[in-house]
Amino acid sequence: MPQIVADLLSDTLTRPTTAMREAMARADVGDDVFGEDPTVRALEERVAGLLGHEAGLFTPTGSMANQLGLRLHVAPGREMVADQQAHVVRAELGAAAAFSGITSRTWPSVRGRLEPAGPMSLVTTGVGPYQVETALVVVENTHNFGGGTVQSLDAIREVRTATRDLGVAMHLDGARLWNAHVASGVALADYGTEFDTVSVCLSKGLGAPVGSVLLGSADAMAEARVWRKRYGGGMRQVGFLAAAGLHALDHHVERLADDHERAARFARACAEAAPEVVDPATVETNIVVLDVGAVGLRAAAFVEALLERGVRTYAVGPTAVRLVWHLDVDDAGTAAAVDAATAVLARA
Repeated sequence: MPQIVADLLSDTLTRPTTAMREAMARADVGDDVFGEDPTVRALEERVAGLLGHEAGLFTPTGSMANQLGLRLHVAPGREMVADQQAHVVRAELGAAAAFSGITSRTWPSVRGRLEPAGPMSLVTTGVGPYQVETALVVVENTHNFGGGTVQSLDAIREVRTATRDLGVAMHLDGARLWNAHVASGVALADYGTEFDTVSVCLSKGLGAPVGSVLLGSADAMAEARVWRKRYGGGMRQVGFLAAAGLHALDHHVERLADDHERAARFARACAEAAPEVVDPATVETNIVVLDVGAVGLRAAAFVEALLERGVRTYAVGPTAVRLVWHLDVDDAGTAAAVDAATAVLARA
């Protein structure tokens, strides 16, 4: 295998910086199952404050944070609705059905962008024993498989108004909400307070090694804590992991703009080499999705060709390839990715 010079497989690959490791080593710890880890409590309180919610719950993974959020709102046999490319329906391995008996339906979307007519065309309430009733609408921001799409706050608020009148809850899969905040300038609390629950990830662009936080009301988080234990997610002296999250909040949020700029630079270069594969105007954050089928390539072949040049990427469809910028990809790595991708596209 060639030496990797730019690993763009995912922003989950980030490694703790030296300063983050030092913060982890200094952390006070306690038993988090008993709610006695002071650093975990500090992280939960801080993130809850940033998102405009009463309380938070530290979880080992983003998928667990999402699944706990879904469980809180949807009783077995009721449904959630999400867009057809949403992580909760495409990349969490059917967990909502397997763990919680939740059914789901999806609306079509373009690049994952929320259009209020989409979810509201599916929401069904007050139908008695004849149809499944909708309990939850899920929105993802930024949208992973959509290519880092930032959701419109106006669209979110329109759906929130409609669902509130119907008694339907809303959950935000905000794994990359930090990116949406930096790219749009919208305050985190302005996004967060439109939802009953929110999940945010610390181990993607923020560079922590592990962890997500679920936010909601104090009562909801108390219930989620019980379900976290049932799901096997009860953790003990994990303040050293929470310390990484606190360090990331202090030092790694605003620098996400660097990832966004490098992704845009790459997209512009690819568009110059092969205009059909990407529209740079659609690259809003740190994710670029190339339609390599537009130049007659299969995604697997493109991924392999870039890997031979030391650039690792990810096929997200038969002809779609995703590249994700993060803390461990600098200007030199970006230049290497540009050289490799444009060479392959030009040859195609």
